[in-house]
Amino acid sequence: MELYEYAGLDAVGLRALIRAREVSAAEVESVARRALAVAGAELGALTLPLFEPALDHEPDGPFGGVPFVIKDSGPFARGVPFALGSRAVRGAVAQADHDLMARFRAAGLVALGQTTAPELGLSFSTEPVRHGPTRNPWARDRGVGGSSGGAAALVAAGAVPFAHGNDGAGSLRVPASCCGLVGLKPSRGRTPSGPLAGEAAFGQTVEFGLTRTVRDAAHLLDAVGAPPVGEKYATPPPARPYAEELRADPGRLRVAVTTQAWSGVAVDPQVAAATEAAGQVLEWIGHVVSPASPAVDPEAVVEALMLSVFATGAAMLRAPRRPDPSLLEAVSRVVLGETEAATALDVMTAVDAQHRVTRPVGDFFTRHDLLVTPTLGQLPAPHGTLDYDGEDHTARSWLRRILAYGPFTAVFNVAGNPAVSLPLGQSREGLPIGVQLVAAHGREDLLLRVATQLEQAVPWEDRRPLVFS
Repeated sequence: MELYEYAGLDAVGLRALIRAREVSAAEVESVARRALAVAGAELGALTLPLFEPALDHEPDGPFGGVPFVIKDSGPFARGVPFALGSRAVRGAVAQADHDLMARFRAAGLVALGQTTAPELGLSFSTEPVRHGPTRNPWARDRGVGGSSGGAAALVAAGAVPFAHGNDGAGSLRVPASCCGLVGLKPSRGRTPSGPLAGEAAFGQTVEFGLTRTVRDAAHLLDAVGAPPVGEKYATPPPARPYAEELRADPGRLRVAVTTQAWSGVAVDPQVAAATEAAGQVLEWIGHVVSPASPAVDPEAVVEALMLSVFATGAAMLRAPRRPDPSLLEAVSRVVLGETEAATALDVMTAVDAQHRVTRPVGDFFTRHDLLVTPTLGQLPAPHGTLDYDGEDHTARSWLRRILAYGPFTAVFNVAGNPAVSLPLGQSREGLPIGVQLVAAHGREDLLLRVATQLEQAVPWEDRRPLVFS
């Protein structure tokens, strides 16, 4: 298998070749290692040398033999060091698998490396002081988004067909938009949140992955979204496998479209145009499209996201060794200080804000089946635009700063709705533009059906950055 052939295949395509014995899993892994070595070095997307050997996995799983990478958001994989993108985290090694990692292993995914993330995962850019900026394969002077930025860079480059990531305010969808990928955030409770208290940030953080195709997202959700034997879903179970939803007709849907940020921040005209064009395509397909938006209080969104801030800070403060503040970046020091000073009343204020966001969003989806928005408000930002190590922030002012760049995603972490970013646009400069689709809680099936319609109507498969020549 040649490198260009490998880079052009999604996970379902690779697995089909392995099952047909047209290529061996060992050959695929060998090519993937070459691809990761090239892309990892060129893009600055890996935190460690490649795993040698690959992490244990079930070769006969549904994705047996498909290469994969995990995010530095540990502890995630048993025996693997993690640093959360921070110079202050030293010598930490995961003692057990995260629940999702156990499912990745059972699915047969061949984990070969660990990807970069911003310190503590609290940014929409992946430029930690520890590793430096991760470069966008579409334009090396631009960022890849965050916090699953290294994962997005490697998937977009074709080094792996998909990669682990998580999403606490847009951390899958923002990198997907920056790098031209499919970024699905499942509903709250659809995938495992892991064994650590507070890890899911009061339900705001969802674990999943980044893909290049809608079918890979559906098959991956089938592989990792089911409950363990004897356990119940935290959210209603699907009526049938998500892979089957790709062939299902969603019917004639009530689709709302907005390009106006709830906070009133400006949206780049090219980004807005891509969203409007997606609405026109959906209308052409046969859906009923109208301008509408849930009545969201932007300050309630900021206050609700303080739950994620407190959960992140508490995890660091409870660690066996507290981080050295002098080695933390500026916003991280603020997060730890504000968490330590927080009271139960502060937490309850944030919980109340979460309710004030969730209720109007839930009400909106009693009248609409789908909401279409930009994923980001801007094109992928030049490096240094979001300076996490700047000294002039409180936790809330930092949240407002990143939400000015990406104002559309965090609402649906707070409310728990499934949402997906699709690479439906491209700027005059050749940069990817993502469009976000949102559905009612538990309706990943609807998102996947409509995403398939858009993938067929506005195909992006042949639109790839040049990394391997």
